[in-house]
Order: sequence, then C-alpha cells, then structure tokens
Amino acid sequence: MSDNNIQIFDTTLRDGEQVPGCKLNTEQKVIIAERLDILGVDVIEAGFPVSSPGDFKSVQAISKIVKNATVCGLTRAVENDIKVAAEALKYAAKPRIHTGIGTSDSHILHKFKSDRNTIIQRAFDAVKYAKSFVEDVEFYAEDAGRTDNDYLARVCEAAIRAGATVLNIPDTTGYCLPSEYGAKIKYLKENVKGIENAILSCHCHNDLGLATANSIEGVINGARQIECTINGIGERAGNTALEEVVMVLKQHPYLNLDTNVNTSMLFGMSQLVSDSMGIYTQPNKAIVGANAFAHSSGIHQDGVIKNRETYEIINPKDVGVTESAIVLTARSGRAALAYRAKNVGYELTKLQLDDVYANFLSFADKKKEINDNDIHQIIETSKAFSQIISA
Repeated sequence: MSDNNIQIFDTTLRDGEQVPGCKLNTEQKVIIAERLDILGVDVIEAGFPVSSPGDFKSVQAISKIVKNATVCGLTRAVENDIKVAAEALKYAAKPRIHTGIGTSDSHILHKFKSDRNTIIQRAFDAVKYAKSFVEDVEFYAEDAGRTDNDYLARVCEAAIRAGATVLNIPDTTGYCLPSEYGAKIKYLKENVKGIENAILSCHCHNDLGLATANSIEGVINGARQIECTINGIGERAGNTALEEVVMVLKQHPYLNLDTNVNTSMLFGMSQLVSDSMGIYTQPNKAIVGANAFAHSSGIHQDGVIKNRETYEIINPKDVGVTESAIVLTARSGRAALAYRAKNVGYELTKLQLDDVYANFLSFADKKKEINDNDIHQIIETSKAFSQIISA
C-alpha cells in the first residue's frame, strides 16, 4: 500500500446494522457485500459472528463470495468469540479478525471492574490468540477518544507485540474535537514503539456531528484507514459516512491522500442500503441526499445554469447522479424558468418570458414546487401563449 492511500473499512453490515429496526437477512447482506466489493472498499466488516447464528451464517456466506476486499469479523477479547469468528471466516480469501477491549477509565472501572495492567494483558492475549488463526488481526481500543494518550500508547504497544497489523482508535462516543482526535493519532504515530509495523485506523461516531471531520484529521495526522458506513448509519447518531470522507479526499488533492473507491457508484450504493434497511436518507444529506445537487434559489440557479461550478464543488456525475436539479419555487428567477421551459419544448424570448414569469409567480405562490406539467399550464394560460405557439 502506498503511503498516500487510505484504506476504506466499511462496517455498514456490522456497526451500521445496529440501528434499531434495521436488521438485514443473509441474502440482503450478501447483495450489499457484493456491491461493496465492486465499489472498491478495502475491508468489509461482515458482522459479529458469536452474537447470533444468523450473524455467523452471514459472515460465512460473505466470506465465500467476496473476491477482492478483506472480510472481517468482530469479537470481544474473549477466546470463544475469537474462535467462532475464525470459523466463520475460514472461507475468506483475505480474512481479518477484529478484536479488542475498552481502554478508558470509565470502561475499565465501571464496565470491566478491572485495572489498567489487567486490561493491557487481556488485549495482548486476545490479539495473540487471534493471530493463531489468521495473519491479519485488527485491535480496537474501545473509547480511545476518552483514554489518556500515554496509557493508550501502552495498550497499542502490547497489541503490536502480540501481532496486531491494524490499531483501531475509536472515538466511541463521538466526544473528541477534530483537533483533539488528530493530536491523539499524531501522538500514537510518534510515541508507540513498533508503530511502523501496524496501520492506525479511525473509527469515529457522530454524536456531535464531527465524525467526518475527526476521520479526516486522523488521516492528515498519520492514520491510514477510515472505518465508516454507507449514509453514515450506525449506533445512536451514526458513524462516519463513507461517501463523505471519500469525496473530501477526492476534492482536496493537495492533501495527497486518496482511496480505491469508484465514486460513480456512491449514489446507487446509498439507495441500495437505504432501501434494504428501510432507513430514510434526509434530503440535505451531503453527497447522496436528494437535495445535494438541487437548486431552488434564483441567484444560485442563475449561477449554476451559466457555470455549474459557481455553486457546485462536485460534479454530480462523479458520485453517480445524472445531473443537477433546477427546482422551480417562488424563489426561482427568470433564468431558471427559461431553462426548465426549454427542457419541455418552449424557447421563450425576453418579452415572452416576462409575461410567462408573472403567471409563474402566481402559480408558485400556491405550490411548494412547480413540475413539468405545471410549466405547460403556466405557459398555456399566459397572455403570450399564442405568440409562443406561432413562433
């Protein structure tokens, strides 16, 4: 892997599926996994095999069909979890076991009722045991965002000594500010012995709306894997959105960081996940929302019609959207009306447009949005209609 390549670890089928009421069956998971593989993600976290027979079956089925990506199974730092995950992954061309334990004082004292040294030993033992089954072992330090950096570095060193190939640094509660998370990655990059033998990974949650920003700060400061989900779905407020981090890196080439994702598939991938899980994607969702490339303000519409880049930093086709949408509302101007009228067969002169526009405004005040059928009616009931037809 080149040093400027960011691996995309997709956890839509594991962390993403933890949204209440969004359980997928094995067939649906296999379809999504196949599409993710074609999309170009580097790792597919297929599930948590020990959690249920259904999850085990899904991880096993996905392991059999994925051709390019690494297939990953999640475990706790528990021998039986790891053994079951290894069994579920045995058909994978590139298997990875993802094991770990909480490292913040909150987790150590209240969740495990343990102490720091014991947690380090449990981390070491879990990675070492996973390593006896597969070469590629990822270790997660749960709640790393609220773990002090010195202790976190000690845990990471133990995981590397045990054979970890990837170190996952989760901001489990979405608490970190971007500067804090970036500084944490930088500290680990500079202070963990043996860090050159492992990849640092960002796994950020969106409780404060900072998951994408934190992940980008992470890779700027030395991480080389981002863990994310399609549409940013996941536990509570969700995970880092795959489509967002991929396009941030693509649209900022001066960062000299890129991914293997085929961005022209992003919109279709978003729709597949949304339909499969029954999760409504908000219209203003970045990159893949219905309004991401829609313009209703007259000033914006005029600018986009003259030159798309005036108000769009992304070409819609780059993410699989056919074209920008000029939405006619009471806020739209003459340029937008003329543009939409031309699309349905009317070439209006300036004088004709002035007359039709007055009629348009009376229509638009009564409706939220003017559609193509409305345009025909607006023109046909205008004073200039006979002149438009004869022209």
